[in-house]
Amino acid sequence: MAADEPAGNVNANPVLDQRPADFLAPRFWPTWLLIGLLKLISRLSIRNIQFFGRMLGKGAYHLLRARRSITRTNIRLCFPERSALEQERLVRASFEANATGFLEAAAVWFNDLERFRPISRAYGLENLENAIAEGKGVLLLGGHFATIDLAGALYNLFANADVMQRDHNNPLFNYYMTRGRSRYCQRILNRGGLRGALRSLKEGRVVWYATDQDYGRQNSTFAPFFGVPAATITTTSKIAARTGCRVLQFSHFRNIGGYYEVHFSKPLTNYPSGDETADATATNKLLEREILRFPEQYLWMHRRFKTRPDPAEPSPYKVVKKKKRRPRTAVANT
Repeated sequence: MAADEPAGNVNANPVLDQRPADFLAPRFWPTWLLIGLLKLISRLSIRNIQFFGRMLGKGAYHLLRARRSITRTNIRLCFPERSALEQERLVRASFEANATGFLEAAAVWFNDLERFRPISRAYGLENLENAIAEGKGVLLLGGHFATIDLAGALYNLFANADVMQRDHNNPLFNYYMTRGRSRYCQRILNRGGLRGALRSLKEGRVVWYATDQDYGRQNSTFAPFFGVPAATITTTSKIAARTGCRVLQFSHFRNIGGYYEVHFSKPLTNYPSGDETADATATNKLLEREILRFPEQYLWMHRRFKTRPDPAEPSPYKVVKKKKRRPRTAVANT
């Protein structure tokens, strides 16, 4: 199989029925340029991909003013004990780590996954294997770490999983993203519906589900995240209650040596407990523990605290407006 060709997907995704020729309109030309650039970069060595990722992150820090403001707010709220200088260093490091993750995603979308085996390590794999052996299905609680796409490929080196996905707004980029992920995911499940996830778990399969973003007040409860009340979805404990599956924390990082590692926790005990807020608090606490391994590799650019317990409470995020250029005044020739 060629590196660019997707493997057969057990659960056919309609996105994969599309063809590149469906995206020839001029509005897609900038995306085609991006895809071509990502393909070129993906052919580089891992060290060079990481280098260009850091350079991209340095540029993004200066250019993406709104995301920089969100990141500063999140880090200030979650790490109030750190000095202003330490917080700003973490902001910069987070941009570099996440930009590197974006290029690493391209590396697994367009390459043979075996190139990553010599530089990957799995910890707690026995926890996953024991949970699978029980035959009740396994729900992996993920987080939006910088290596989120790369982790899917690394996971496939050790086991197989179905993945909950939220489609990208750009249909061409979404096509290549889904196509790339289908090479290492058994099934790609639409995040909007849980029927596929429930079916997979009842079949004894493994489902990877990132639950750490703010999806609004509906189906959420407020639980502390680094001490700040955060809207946390209750779907996780509901899935566990309906299927009887085992629930494990799954995390993944780029370590100091530039290598990659994935971690599987032991199954959560007393979960679900019957108390949705207590369950959300427990999963947030697990996520905090994993974030603290490499805090710069978490996706701090997301407005994690946009929904507040009191609807009248103002958002902690400042609105960053683009500076308006002053109109040039005509100067009469004398």
